Amino acid sequence: MRFTRSIHRILSLITLGSAIILGSATAQAAPLHIDITRGNVEPVPIALPDLPGSSTGAEIMRVVSADLERSGLFRPIAKESFIEQVTVNTSVPRFADWRQINAAGLVTGAVTSEGGDKIRVSFRLWDIYGEEQIAGKEYNTFQNNWRRIAHIIADEIYKRLTGENGYFDSRIVYVSESGPDLKRIKRLAIMDQDGENHKFLTDGQYLVLTPRFSPNSQEILYMSYAGKQPRVFLRDLQTGREESLGAFEGMSFAPRFSNDGNAIIMSIAEGGSTQIYKMDLRTRRLIKLTTGSGTIDTSPSYAPDGGQIVFNSDRGGSQQLYVMNADGSNVHRISFGDGKYGTPVWSPRGDLIAFTKMSGGRFYIGVMRTDGSGERLLTESYLDEGPSWSPNGRVIVFHRQFPSSGGHSGDVRLYTIDVTGYNLREVLTPQNASDPAWSPLLPL
Repeated sequence: MRFTRSIHRILSLITLGSAIILGSATAQAAPLHIDITRGNVEPVPIALPDLPGSSTGAEIMRVVSADLERSGLFRPIAKESFIEQVTVNTSVPRFADWRQINAAGLVTGAVTSEGGDKIRVSFRLWDIYGEEQIAGKEYNTFQNNWRRIAHIIADEIYKRLTGENGYFDSRIVYVSESGPDLKRIKRLAIMDQDGENHKFLTDGQYLVLTPRFSPNSQEILYMSYAGKQPRVFLRDLQTGREESLGAFEGMSFAPRFSNDGNAIIMSIAEGGSTQIYKMDLRTRRLIKLTTGSGTIDTSPSYAPDGGQIVFNSDRGGSQQLYVMNADGSNVHRISFGDGKYGTPVWSPRGDLIAFTKMSGGRFYIGVMRTDGSGERLLTESYLDEGPSWSPNGRVIVFHRQFPSSGGHSGDVRLYTIDVTGYNLREVLTPQNASDPAWSPLLPL
């Protein structure tokens, strides 16, 4: 496996080893809980006062509030309605004051200076109606790392109240698009999942497509037209170093990491057909996984346990989804609805496969069970494509292209949708954006 030091340990210098649980009430069962499997959930009203002790506390809670609100599961209460003013001396809140403004949950805490550029951030999550603390942690970190701490706090709140891991402390890599239709510039770009800390990774000299994160979030795979031959490249996000993973007779594309990061799968076009290959990243040995004359097998994606691969193929006459064992055996079709299916990706939970569907001149983002049953279409538009899962398998990011106007291609933007089909949100980017890929939760 390719080992590199955590990019966030270098750039953000976070020190989370001192995180501790505050209080003993966390051992008790909490009545405050959100069932996120029911679809259109009524958002839980939650009070999020600024953390006292430093102006950074207001910035942290602004990000926490935005994360929770954007999930569609929480409704932050306006601060103007607060009766009790939380201070550094607030140990236990006046629960009656918070019930009066209909808060179901409350977050308190503080930000204190540890000298130099170091700070200590603490927070406590309270169940207002149960009148108990249900979570609490403390983090020692650097001042300039406050935004990441906010995402981590939001993840803790989400996890405690839904019973599932959060997804806020993560990043999205995508293709940024600009320029006229005939001279389109496509650059790799990366950002936090909320669109902040945006950075371009390539200069646009060569067209790039389909970036994908490694399991440790420190490397990305993508296809580039550098050297005039479309090839798969590997890029280290810490050092910026990139390398081609081989020059083949035909183009190589649609890469994705194996679940342990030791190998990749990708498509290689040769001899009039396109087949799926596995490459060991240590030895660069290639193993051919699919066969067929004149067929196109592409867009492979591993199951979370690494035992199976889903991909799309036209081997049956139209573009459909297939699943095979990781060694290429037991290939079987799983999509049987009307239209064509493509860009499948296995959920990190292992229960669903997301896909793009083309039917009746419209595009859809959908999900189905891993055996092809239970197909549900979550979105519909002129062109929706390229789904990628959040780290907890609850949200999907994809790109949407709008119809052309004035002789020019329509804008292309990023959106997220909950797996239940609710809470469609745009992810703001500086330019047009396509081919998004969501990272796992970042390493601590």
